[in-house]
Amino acid sequence: MIRRIYIDTSVFGGYFDSEFEDETKPFFNEIIENGVSIVVSDILEIELYRAPNYIQEFFESIPEYLIERVELTIDAKKLALKYIEQNIVEKTSIADCQHIALATLNNVDVLVSWNFKHIVNLQRIQGYNSINLREGYSMIEIRTPKEIFNYGHN
Repeated sequence: MIRRIYIDTSVFGGYFDSEFEDETKPFFNEIIENGVSIVVSDILEIELYRAPNYIQEFFESIPEYLIERVELTIDAKKLALKYIEQNIVEKTSIADCQHIALATLNNVDVLVSWNFKHIVNLQRIQGYNSINLREGYSMIEIRTPKEIFNYGHN
């Protein structure tokens, strides 16, 4: 059973995006109905600060008791840099790497994203996990919102 989900910024934006809203809205409904903890980082909150007001307001509408806040630590920064050093992604994707490192270090059940270029990408997931294992951390499960809950379908 999924109890703790790390959500990156793309999922909050996906709530209002015509391409992703049909999967994102039920995802958030299931989180609220099932009392699943949303793990959010200070990185996400900074990114949301730069987002349109309606995305910020949506984030703020989520019941506070469902939100677990985590901060970017030195260990998370070091792990994120290892992803870059091993060419999993380019230096410009440091924030994405920090999201993955934070999710890994905080032992979430799954990291959820709509970022197919840098996060929800099989080759990159394999790279992140090979570094996690080499560094003594658990593998991280990375999925899109539509892969998390059944939504009442078989």
